[in-house]
Amino acid sequence: MYKLRFLDKALDDLKKIDKPHQVIIKEKLSILAKNPSVLSNNIKKISGTKEKLYRLRIGSYRVIFKKEKDKLIIIVIRIGHRKEIYISYH
Repeated sequence: MYKLRFLDKALDDLKKIDKPHQVIIKEKLSILAKNPSVLSNNIKKISGTKEKLYRLRIGSYRVIFKKEKDKLIIIVIRIGHRKEIYISYH
């Protein structure tokens, strides 16, 4: 099982999202921490970045994260709507 860590910006992003979507996002992140392979259909590596970043698709929202497999940590970098997230996480 992975531990979830949130950057401050990711927590700010989450607070700006309406409550019903916050609940769904938190549930999916909990599943991601327990067993990332369950959500493998909704996870893709983000190309064109120096770091190995991934995105988790949750409806119209995306969670940008990176995994530190050796430490079993998932660091949530940004959370946002699919139309805005890819230009804002840099």
